[in-house]
Amino acid sequence: MIDEEKNPWTILNEKKIYTNPWIELTEFDVLNPSGGKGIYGVVHFHHAAIGILPLDENNNTWLVGQYRFPLKQYSWEIPEGGGKKNIPLLESAKRELLEETGIEANEWIPIIETHLSNSATDEFGIIYIARNLSFQNSSPEETEDLRVKKLPFNELYKMVMNGEITDGLTMLAVMKAKLMMIEGKM
Repeated sequence: MIDEEKNPWTILNEKKIYTNPWIELTEFDVLNPSGGKGIYGVVHFHHAAIGILPLDENNNTWLVGQYRFPLKQYSWEIPEGGGKKNIPLLESAKRELLEETGIEANEWIPIIETHLSNSATDEFGIIYIARNLSFQNSSPEETEDLRVKKLPFNELYKMVMNGEITDGLTMLAVMKAKLMMIEGKM
Protein backbone atom coordinates (compact mmCIF):
# COMPACT_ATOMS: atom_id res chain seq x y z
CA MET A 1 0.00 0.00 0.00
CA ILE A 2 1.28 3.48 -0.90
CA ASP A 3 1.80 5.95 1.95
CA GLU A 4 0.32 9.15 0.47
CA GLU A 5 2.11 11.30 3.05
CA LYS A 6 5.63 9.95 2.40
CA ASN A 7 7.78 11.67 -0.22
CA PRO A 8 9.26 8.93 -2.46
CA TRP A 9 11.85 11.35 -3.91
CA THR A 10 15.30 11.81 -2.36
CA ILE A 11 16.97 15.20 -2.83
CA LEU A 12 20.74 14.87 -3.19
CA ASN A 13 21.49 18.50 -3.99
CA GLU A 14 19.67 21.69 -4.92
CA LYS A 15 20.85 24.76 -6.79
CA LYS A 16 19.04 28.07 -7.33
CA ILE A 17 19.34 28.76 -11.06
CA TYR A 18 17.42 32.02 -11.40
CA THR A 19 15.26 34.37 -9.37
CA ASN A 20 13.34 37.59 -10.01
CA PRO A 21 10.46 39.33 -8.19
CA TRP A 22 7.90 36.86 -9.61
CA ILE A 23 9.55 33.44 -9.92
CA GLU A 24 12.47 31.35 -8.78
CA LEU A 25 13.90 28.34 -10.63
CA THR A 26 15.62 25.60 -8.64
CA GLU A 27 17.30 22.52 -10.07
CA PHE A 28 17.40 19.43 -7.88
CA ASP A 29 19.67 16.39 -8.18
CA VAL A 30 17.38 13.57 -7.11
CA LEU A 31 16.82 9.89 -6.72
CA ASN A 32 13.42 9.19 -8.26
CA PRO A 33 10.87 6.87 -6.62
CA SER A 34 12.52 3.87 -8.34
CA GLY A 35 15.96 4.87 -7.05
CA GLY A 36 17.31 6.20 -10.36
CA LYS A 37 19.41 9.39 -10.44
CA GLY A 38 18.04 12.39 -12.24
CA ILE A 39 17.33 16.10 -12.16
CA TYR A 40 14.11 17.95 -11.43
CA GLY A 41 13.50 21.62 -12.17
CA VAL A 42 10.90 23.45 -10.10
CA VAL A 43 9.53 26.94 -10.69
CA HIS A 44 8.48 28.60 -7.42
CA PHE A 45 5.98 31.44 -7.70
CA HIS A 46 6.32 34.34 -5.27
CA HIS A 47 2.64 35.29 -5.76
CA ALA A 48 -0.67 33.45 -5.91
CA ALA A 49 -2.60 33.42 -9.19
CA ILE A 50 -5.98 35.09 -8.81
CA GLY A 51 -8.88 34.97 -11.24
CA ILE A 52 -12.21 36.76 -11.04
CA LEU A 53 -15.39 35.94 -12.95
CA PRO A 54 -17.59 39.05 -12.68
CA LEU A 55 -21.28 38.35 -13.26
CA ASP A 56 -24.02 40.96 -13.32
CA GLU A 57 -27.71 40.35 -12.56
CA ASN A 58 -28.26 39.17 -16.18
CA ASN A 59 -25.23 36.84 -16.11
CA ASN A 60 -23.17 39.08 -18.36
CA THR A 61 -19.45 38.95 -17.73
CA TRP A 62 -16.31 40.81 -18.74
CA LEU A 63 -13.17 39.50 -20.40
CA VAL A 64 -9.76 41.09 -20.60
CA GLY A 65 -7.76 40.74 -23.81
CA GLN A 66 -4.02 41.11 -23.95
CA TYR A 67 -0.94 39.84 -25.74
CA ARG A 68 0.70 37.13 -23.63
CA PHE A 69 4.47 37.33 -24.04
CA PRO A 70 5.29 33.67 -23.16
CA LEU A 71 2.71 32.35 -25.65
CA LYS A 72 3.50 34.91 -28.37
CA GLN A 73 -0.23 35.36 -28.93
CA TYR A 74 -3.27 37.37 -27.92
CA SER A 75 -5.44 35.91 -25.16
CA TRP A 76 -8.96 36.60 -23.90
CA GLU A 77 -9.37 35.71 -20.24
CA ILE A 78 -11.19 36.61 -17.06
CA PRO A 79 -9.60 39.44 -15.04
CA GLU A 80 -6.62 37.88 -13.31
CA GLY A 81 -3.29 38.66 -11.77
CA GLY A 82 -0.97 37.94 -8.91
CA GLY A 83 -1.49 38.37 -5.22
CA LYS A 84 1.28 38.75 -2.68
CA LYS A 85 1.12 35.90 -0.23
CA ASN A 86 1.31 38.23 2.79
CA ILE A 87 -1.86 40.08 1.70
CA PRO A 88 -5.32 38.46 1.90
CA LEU A 89 -6.08 36.99 -1.52
CA LEU A 90 -9.53 38.60 -1.59
CA GLU A 91 -7.92 42.05 -1.27
CA SER A 92 -5.72 41.25 -4.26
CA ALA A 93 -8.73 39.99 -6.21
CA LYS A 94 -10.61 43.23 -5.55
CA ARG A 95 -7.57 45.25 -6.67
CA GLU A 96 -7.13 43.23 -9.87
CA LEU A 97 -10.79 43.48 -10.87
CA LEU A 98 -10.83 47.24 -10.35
CA GLU A 99 -7.45 47.83 -12.04
CA GLU A 100 -8.22 45.79 -15.13
CA THR A 101 -11.92 46.47 -15.68
CA GLY A 102 -13.02 49.33 -13.42
CA ILE A 103 -15.48 46.96 -11.72
CA GLU A 104 -16.12 46.76 -7.99
CA ALA A 105 -18.23 44.02 -6.42
CA ASN A 106 -20.15 43.76 -3.15
CA GLU A 107 -20.35 39.95 -3.18
CA TRP A 108 -17.35 37.63 -3.52
CA ILE A 109 -17.66 33.86 -3.76
CA PRO A 110 -14.49 31.73 -3.78
CA ILE A 111 -15.21 28.81 -6.13
CA ILE A 112 -11.91 27.02 -6.80
CA GLU A 113 -8.45 26.62 -5.33
CA THR A 114 -5.98 25.02 -7.72
CA HIS A 115 -2.37 24.12 -8.43
CA LEU A 116 -1.97 25.19 -12.03
CA SER A 117 0.94 23.08 -13.26
CA ASN A 118 2.01 20.85 -10.40
CA SER A 119 4.47 18.75 -12.38
CA ALA A 120 6.92 21.66 -12.68
CA THR A 121 5.66 24.53 -10.50
CA ASP A 122 4.19 25.23 -7.08
CA GLU A 123 1.84 27.87 -8.52
CA PHE A 124 -1.30 28.13 -6.41
CA GLY A 125 -4.40 29.82 -7.76
CA ILE A 126 -7.79 30.88 -6.49
CA ILE A 127 -10.86 31.92 -8.46
CA TYR A 128 -13.73 34.08 -7.27
CA ILE A 129 -17.10 34.95 -8.68
CA ALA A 130 -17.81 38.66 -8.18
CA ARG A 131 -21.47 39.77 -8.00
CA ASN A 132 -23.47 42.95 -7.24
CA LEU A 133 -21.24 45.01 -9.49
CA SER A 134 -20.63 48.73 -9.77
CA PHE A 135 -18.51 50.49 -12.34
CA GLN A 136 -15.59 52.91 -12.00
CA ASN A 137 -12.57 53.75 -14.17
CA SER A 138 -9.97 51.09 -14.79
CA SER A 139 -6.26 51.74 -14.18
CA PRO A 140 -4.15 48.93 -15.66
CA GLU A 141 -0.49 48.56 -14.75
CA GLU A 142 2.07 50.03 -17.15
CA THR A 143 2.93 46.51 -18.37
CA GLU A 144 -0.68 45.86 -19.40
CA ASP A 145 -2.12 46.88 -22.76
CA LEU A 146 -5.66 45.65 -22.13
CA ARG A 147 -8.94 45.52 -23.99
CA VAL A 148 -12.10 44.81 -22.00
CA LYS A 149 -15.30 43.39 -23.45
CA LYS A 150 -18.69 42.56 -21.99
CA LEU A 151 -20.50 39.42 -23.13
CA PRO A 152 -23.18 37.01 -21.93
CA PHE A 153 -21.81 34.20 -19.77
CA ASN A 154 -23.23 31.57 -22.15
CA GLU A 155 -21.20 33.10 -25.00
CA LEU A 156 -18.07 32.83 -22.86
CA TYR A 157 -18.97 29.21 -22.09
CA LYS A 158 -19.21 28.50 -25.85
CA MET A 159 -15.81 30.15 -26.40
CA VAL A 160 -14.27 27.82 -23.81
CA MET A 161 -15.99 24.75 -25.26
CA ASN A 162 -14.92 25.69 -28.82
CA GLY A 163 -11.28 26.07 -27.77
CA GLU A 164 -11.22 29.82 -28.45
CA ILE A 165 -10.07 30.37 -24.86
CA THR A 166 -7.16 28.33 -23.51
CA ASP A 167 -6.27 30.23 -20.33
CA GLY A 168 -6.43 27.76 -17.43
CA LEU A 169 -7.95 30.08 -14.81
CA THR A 170 -10.63 31.19 -17.26
CA MET A 171 -11.51 27.64 -18.25
CA LEU A 172 -11.72 26.51 -14.61
CA ALA A 173 -13.86 29.51 -13.66
CA VAL A 174 -16.28 29.04 -16.54
CA MET A 175 -16.69 25.29 -16.09
CA LYS A 176 -17.20 25.57 -12.33
CA ALA A 177 -19.67 28.47 -12.73
CA LYS A 178 -21.62 26.56 -15.40
CA LEU A 179 -21.83 23.52 -13.12
CA MET A 180 -23.00 25.72 -10.24
CA MET A 181 -25.69 27.21 -12.51
CA ILE A 182 -26.85 23.75 -13.61
CA GLU A 183 -27.01 22.58 -10.00
CA GLY A 184 -28.96 25.70 -8.99
CA LYS A 185 -26.22 26.98 -6.69
CA MET A 186 -26.11 30.37 -8.40
